[in-house]
Amino acid sequence: MKKKSGQPRLAPQVYKFSDVDAFRSSVRNLKVDFTPLVRSISAEQIILNLPGCSVNLIKSFPRITDGQFAPDCTCVGFTMDEGIPIRFNGVDEVPSAIVIGSNGAAYTTVERVGRQYASIVFTPEVDDRDWPAAGGNFHIFETSAWAYGWLRALVREIISVTPADTDVEASQIGAAIRESLLAGIDSAFIDVVPSKWSTRANTLRQFRIFKDIRDILASSIGHPIYSSDLARQLGVSVRTIHDAVLDCSGMSLHRYLRQRRLWLVRQQLRGGTQSVKAAALAYGFWHFGDFAQSYRSLFGETPSETLARARGG
Repeated sequence: MKKKSGQPRLAPQVYKFSDVDAFRSSVRNLKVDFTPLVRSISAEQIILNLPGCSVNLIKSFPRITDGQFAPDCTCVGFTMDEGIPIRFNGVDEVPSAIVIGSNGAAYTTVERVGRQYASIVFTPEVDDRDWPAAGGNFHIFETSAWAYGWLRALVREIISVTPADTDVEASQIGAAIRESLLAGIDSAFIDVVPSKWSTRANTLRQFRIFKDIRDILASSIGHPIYSSDLARQLGVSVRTIHDAVLDCSGMSLHRYLRQRRLWLVRQQLRGGTQSVKAAALAYGFWHFGDFAQSYRSLFGETPSETLARARGG
C-alpha cells in the first residue's frame, strides 16, 4: 500500500487484545495454538517492521502455547522482565536465557503469569553468522548477564525509535537497526554458558513425543482422545506420555488432556453449530454437571452462555 504524505514511517505499531482468537490471528510467521489458563486476557503487542526483520515486544497472559514458525525465517527470543519463570520446552527459564528457532522449528511454553518478552524474526532465515542450529525444535541457551542486558536495552531503544521523515531515511535507519540487532545476538551466542540444563532442554525425545501428542489432539476434531489412544498411536507407554507432558507442560497428562478438551469444546460452541450436550460428548465429557462447573471455572461463563453469544442471543 502506498503511504500517504505526512504518514509516520518506521513507527512501532501497538495492538491491545482482550480476545484470545484475535491475539492468535495477530501473530505473523507463526502457526500457534493457545490454551488459556485464565478466564479473561489482557495482552499487548508492539511491532516494528524493518527491512528483513521485525521486532516484537509482547505482554502476554497465563497460557500454554504450542507454536511452530514458518519456513525460511529465524526467530530469537528472550524475556524483558523478571517474574515466575516461563517453562520453555520442558525447562523453567533461567536468568539470561535466550531461545532460537529456524526454518519451521516448534516450541511449547507454559506461562503461569503474564510476562513481557521480545521476539526478533528475521526473514529470510539467518544462516551465515554461526548461530546455534536449532533443528526441529527451538533451543534454549544461557548467555552472559552483560550480553543479555545489552539485548534488552537495545530492544527498548528500538521500540522508542523516532519515526523517520522520508522513505530514504527510514530505509537507512531500518538497515542500521537490523545490523545492531545482529551484533547484539552475535554477542549473546558468543557468550553462551555451557550447562546441563540446556543440554536436557535441547534434547529432542521428550519434546518430539509432546509435539506428536499435540498433533494427534489437533487432528482429532469431533471425538475424544484418551491416554490409551495416544499410547497406541505413538507406540509408547502411557507412563512415557505422562512424563513427556509433565516435562513440557508442567501438568499431569490427565489435567493437560482435560484442559485441551475444554478449550476444544469452547471453540466448537463459539462456532454456534453444535448444542452444548453434543459438543461435550464429542470431547469425552459425560458428567454434564462436572463439565459445566469446570467450564465456568476456566472461562468465567457457562457453556450455554458461550453458545448463546455465538448465535447472537
